[in-house]
Amino acid sequence: MRSKITGGDTTYLFTAKIMGKFDVKYYRCNQTGFIQTEEAYWLDEAYTSAITKLDVGLPYRNINLSDRVSKLLLKKFDKKGIFLDYAGGYGLFTRLMRDKGFNFYHTDPYCQNLFAEHFDLSDLPKNTRFELVTAFEVFEHLPDPITQINKMLELSETLLFSTELQPGKIEKIEEWSYFSIETGQHIAFYNETTLKAIADKLGYNFYTDGIFLHLFTKTNLEFNPFEPVRDKFLLRKAKKYIAKIERQSNPAPDSLLMRDWQYIKDKINWKP
Repeated sequence: MRSKITGGDTTYLFTAKIMGKFDVKYYRCNQTGFIQTEEAYWLDEAYTSAITKLDVGLPYRNINLSDRVSKLLLKKFDKKGIFLDYAGGYGLFTRLMRDKGFNFYHTDPYCQNLFAEHFDLSDLPKNTRFELVTAFEVFEHLPDPITQINKMLELSETLLFSTELQPGKIEKIEEWSYFSIETGQHIAFYNETTLKAIADKLGYNFYTDGIFLHLFTKTNLEFNPFEPVRDKFLLRKAKKYIAKIERQSNPAPDSLLMRDWQYIKDKINWKP
């Protein structure tokens, strides 16, 4: 199978049972380490619901991202510009960003816009250019990454996106829960080398936090916007230390997020 990033050779990794019924082969790009499935013939069934039952972290993720993104926009971009959340699901992120004062719009042809109605791409003039486009938890869903990423970049010279990077060199499906074999929607998996190769191929600068959040932009930034300035970093450390002491003296209950995720995962995998 040819790599969907370079067009070059891939190496077969393993076969996994997707959605409890499809035996699917996974391959690694020999040049970039990108991992892809065989051609995803099961996607119609996987997307009978655009948001999967396992995505219990959606509200938390959007709240966290809205905080991080607003800080980045204030530092590096025109805060009075027009922004677009691409494949934005229910529109929650767009609503949160508008609540913070940023002129965000939403687009997602596969999911109903519940929270940002009247602030959709279709409500804007055709050929609107955006200060920045966001695409969170999208890249891992792309059957044709280069073509589809290039389509996003037609809307703006800057694309801020999230996708979890591979944790080292994976050899078994069990080594990484992000494969999400229960849902069948994750079919493309990246590392820093992969994303740098995509940026180079499309003519963009690439910046990353090395874990989850990444940036393609035509702007040549002086330093990685995800790396904190030292003084601010020390101040943030001090604030975290104070908050830790306060939590220890009056601890809040542990989050149920991961417990709920495991509970739903077990229910999906349960067989009588």
